[in-house]
Amino acid sequence: MSENLRGSVLMIASMAAFVFNDTAVKLLGERLPLFEVMFLRGILTVCFVGGLCQYFNAWKFSLSAKDWTLVVIRSLCDICASYLFLTALFHMPLANLTAILQFLPLIIAVGAALFFNEKMGWRRVSAIVIGFLGMGLILRPGTEGFGLYSYFGVGAVLCVAIRDLITRRISRNVPSLLVTFFNTIGILLYSSIALLWTDWVPVTVGEVKLIFLAAGLVSLAYWLSVLVMRSGDISFVAPFRYTGLLWALLIGYLVFDHFPDGYTLLGAAVIIFSGLYMMWRENRLNRQTKPL
Repeated sequence: MSENLRGSVLMIASMAAFVFNDTAVKLLGERLPLFEVMFLRGILTVCFVGGLCQYFNAWKFSLSAKDWTLVVIRSLCDICASYLFLTALFHMPLANLTAILQFLPLIIAVGAALFFNEKMGWRRVSAIVIGFLGMGLILRPGTEGFGLYSYFGVGAVLCVAIRDLITRRISRNVPSLLVTFFNTIGILLYSSIALLWTDWVPVTVGEVKLIFLAAGLVSLAYWLSVLVMRSGDISFVAPFRYTGLLWALLIGYLVFDHFPDGYTLLGAAVIIFSGLYMMWRENRLNRQTKPL
């Protein structure tokens, strides 16, 4: 498996974990305040990721000043992204918000070309644009479900794009789990402070189960998102974020009874086609370059 194909598989798994986590958080948000959910999930996430760091011996604190700076900035970006995204999630349909996030592949691919000098052939650019057009069929700004909180989603997109591009700058010898751990610590500290101005709501047994589920899924998703940005070309891997929309459409229908319309289904088909084409072409190029 080439680095690009490995990155695409990791991205698909990451998107699935994020969407299932978002589902659990949205269900919790029907009764619990935002910062209470972030705080409770944050405690468990720190424990889960810390346990993984211990198991895989990922504790390494002798980082360069540059890497420490990048890790801190990355964590700050994710704090902003988490607040903006979860605020929007509490007020928007899951599929609609996830559709907004599909701006990410285009932004990241362009950022990779500008800041990392990654070359993008016309076929890869075409596949990205086609996938983006498919997303546009789903998004259709101005339609029902897209309003004020859509801008929170757009803000989250920008923060995540900066976060992922920063991840690429962190030295390869810095363990991915360690980067993930500091990310979870940052979100926990932020939610702890914000919780001081939030009225505490008692948590039921069912909600505790959802919090454990969300914490496990988001821990996995954070880890995979770091691994993704260290695998393959960003411009190739980024478009596989589109698969998150497909997961959101499925969950939106099964859990929240939100059935997508014809334009949404057509857009999803276009996204699938562009992603499969990129995987097929990468696999073909990989076979051609292998020594006989």
